[in-house]
Amino acid sequence: MAATATWEQALAEREAAHVEQLMAFLRIPSVSTDPARNAETARAAEFVAERLREAGVPTVEILPTGGHPVVYGDWRVGDDRPTFLVYGHYDVQPAEPLELWRTPPFEPNVRDGRIYARGASDMKGNLLSAIQGVEALARAGGAPPVNVRFIFEGEEEIGSPNLAPFVRAERERLACGAVLCADGGQFAADRPSLDVSTKGLAGCQIDLRTAAGDLHSGMYGAVVPNAVRAMARLLASFHDAEGRVAVEGFSDAVREPTAEERAEIAQVPFDEAEYRAQAGVEALRGEPGYGPLERAWLRPTLDLNGVWGGFQGEGSKTVTPCQAHAKVTCRLVPDQEPEAILDLIERHVAAHCPPGAEATVNRIPGSARPWAVDRSLPALAAAGEVLAELWGSEPVVIRSGGTIPVLDVFKQELGADSVIFAWSLPGSGAHAPNEWYRVEDFLRGRRAYAALLTALAEV
Repeated sequence: MAATATWEQALAEREAAHVEQLMAFLRIPSVSTDPARNAETARAAEFVAERLREAGVPTVEILPTGGHPVVYGDWRVGDDRPTFLVYGHYDVQPAEPLELWRTPPFEPNVRDGRIYARGASDMKGNLLSAIQGVEALARAGGAPPVNVRFIFEGEEEIGSPNLAPFVRAERERLACGAVLCADGGQFAADRPSLDVSTKGLAGCQIDLRTAAGDLHSGMYGAVVPNAVRAMARLLASFHDAEGRVAVEGFSDAVREPTAEERAEIAQVPFDEAEYRAQAGVEALRGEPGYGPLERAWLRPTLDLNGVWGGFQGEGSKTVTPCQAHAKVTCRLVPDQEPEAILDLIERHVAAHCPPGAEATVNRIPGSARPWAVDRSLPALAAAGEVLAELWGSEPVVIRSGGTIPVLDVFKQELGADSVIFAWSLPGSGAHAPNEWYRVEDFLRGRRAYAALLTALAEV
């Protein structure tokens, strides 16, 4: 690897090559949930491993799990240096519905300074930024100033089912002082932010049956229970008229926001009109007594993700359906345990299932506990200083309504807390058609990782 005077110069010299690396990465349809894409997902792992080797990382391995492999890297520069673990994922969500994409999802296209492709924002751009920042440090100084380990998984988009046992089995390899999580983003394009918490997740499917088979609606419609109607009644019981979760015990462990938390959130520049425009809604609603960001960040949710039953085809079919189904997920806050929440949902379904119907609750794998960073973590302060320098303004403190399952896993299994250090923006279409990532955020992300690892050498 040719030496360069500074890491800033190294990044400038490699800018075009780094953008092309991202474009090549985005062309790989690494959809982890689709078995037909398994070969492509494996190819994405190989691509990441090769980028680590190209960056100079001495030890790079592709390690098997019960599903898609983990890409592991290790650059140890000295026993007297602190060690940091960089986390990310190389898998992406499915691109369907394809007809809603302006350009093909796995043929990256640049328009108005944005790269449009599946995985651009979540999170192939963020992942490469971290690797390329390390590469710049190596080109300038021969090696990064701290010990850096890497763990990039291929199953985050399906709930990381094999990552916890992998981390547990590989504690020694993954030992670190703190984790730098490249999965996430910034609150706004013009103001940096530090994300200090994420919600947990619990999910289930409710299956309801009323009869042995669908029945003629003229002969039985006024006489036997209708499964779709019964499901509608059952689902309506999950919330009260004002939007509070009505499952008994659901919020018992939830702490009220402190005055300090509410004041901190009030400092976040929130434009409700812009938020509504991004969501495409005319009005906001939810649990009364809390502002929109307080509800999104500090309050738990129970969401109905999908409901189906009876005839779904074109035209009419006059049946009284015998089955109905629903998908439910809950976003959880500190002190809520996923399995305990699912126990409460099972009890609620048993107590509120309408007469003449039988309902079962089947738990969906991929539960995760909520996470919150220890605010005294030195790496968090270092990240804040780097963000302030790059943007020219102090970062605001934010939370996330989403879930990153591995953050609690790292805390439980490695005793290591995490700093979310990433660049995706709200409205970037992650998990949706026409996902995008700004070129300037990709380029700035490389600088941020080089600067942060430099700063961490002093903490």
